[in-house]
Amino acid sequence: MTAAQTGRYSKYIRPISILLDLAVITVLCLFFFRELNVNSFYYILYQTIAWGLIAFFVKFYEIYRFTTPVEIVSKVAKQAVIFLLVIIAFFPFSKDVIFSGKRIAFFMVCSFTIIIIVKYLLFYYLKKYRIVTGSNFRNAVIIGYTPEAIRLKELFETRNDYGYRFLGFFSDKKSNPNVSGKLDDLQNFVITNRVDEIYCSLNEISNDQLKDLVDFTNEHNKTIKFIPDTKEIFSKNLKIDYYEMFPVLSFRKTMLHDPVTKAFKRGFDIVFSLLIIFGLLSWLIPILAVLIKLESRGPIFFKQGRPGIDEKEFFCYKFRSMQINKTTEREASKNDPRVTKIGRFMRKTSIDEMPQFLNVLFGDMSVVGPRPHLWSQNKAYGNKIKRYMVRHYVKPGITGLAQVRGFRGEIETDEDMINRIKYDVFYIENWSLILDIKIIVQTVINIFKGEEKAY
Repeated sequence: MTAAQTGRYSKYIRPISILLDLAVITVLCLFFFRELNVNSFYYILYQTIAWGLIAFFVKFYEIYRFTTPVEIVSKVAKQAVIFLLVIIAFFPFSKDVIFSGKRIAFFMVCSFTIIIIVKYLLFYYLKKYRIVTGSNFRNAVIIGYTPEAIRLKELFETRNDYGYRFLGFFSDKKSNPNVSGKLDDLQNFVITNRVDEIYCSLNEISNDQLKDLVDFTNEHNKTIKFIPDTKEIFSKNLKIDYYEMFPVLSFRKTMLHDPVTKAFKRGFDIVFSLLIIFGLLSWLIPILAVLIKLESRGPIFFKQGRPGIDEKEFFCYKFRSMQINKTTEREASKNDPRVTKIGRFMRKTSIDEMPQFLNVLFGDMSVVGPRPHLWSQNKAYGNKIKRYMVRHYVKPGITGLAQVRGFRGEIETDEDMINRIKYDVFYIENWSLILDIKIIVQTVINIFKGEEKAY
């Protein structure tokens, strides 16, 4: 069971904080700007988008248990200054709007005063609640028994407000009653004791052991962080955080883990899926329904359980392109006798996938992302191909980078799946809006050109 599955409330703190901030600035702008002839709808839309974009670039909501007060003040100051300039920039756009520096000043002062007070109370009481109840603690182990590792363990035990529960040291180099076991014992211990985070002293582990450990954490959705035994930064993919004066290194999260990015991508998915549903599926479904029914008995739609984000099952929808059969967990192959005539056309043009825009609207899928595999493929390749499980860190997509690069359809060899996973992982780690748009455009081009493995 992963941290995301244990029912912790932490994942809700940031969305709640964002909604509270937007509620504050919305209510106060209606109050302070009510006599300035401002069109409330357009101004609130402008203000909301501006707030979100500024927060994204200044990382306003990237505040963690160990973030220092100085960093928080810096983020608030950046957000306030840029937001003020953006608000002032709105007024020259309309001749009817009355500019009032006094009202803008009152709006800004009141808004940020309330926002700061609410944030302080929220995080203060959450820390106190965590200490008193012991809830929302993250289980942690440390690899190595070095002076730095011992200092970190002492920090976990003395700073309960950080919310960590230390479970033990693991080391091959030290024989000590304080060491819980060897590195060979670590993986079973992590799974059995539901460890959330592994802290690793880099001087205590070989390159091969580190590689195996990273593969293990990827497959089991665990967090690995590094304790630097020197002041050097070992990789540009690592970032440094400070728990008081204690430095800890961890892998940088991808853009798709950022709450603002996820909200933006979700908004794009909703708009795009609605355009397809009302603009295309509204008239395509009745036509295909008749053609599918004329050729074979059975339902118009085919639904199948697939693993989604965090391996949670959802029902993936398609237009039925096969005769009713009992081998739905077997991929379609070339000249597959199960495929109907209309089904062959739909699969060749990818029209059979169109109902998945309903999955996108429901929130189970994204327009672009790793394609959802069969459960049988997950079982066959989950432990066989390195970094396979990384693809479950994000929502599956209707189309993806692997598909537009030619790795779609039937998996004939392990190499086919390895290449697909390479592109899926690259997409997750290098996401951008431009990349999503390129993939969508290339998907449309491939539909008209036709694809060799679309059967």
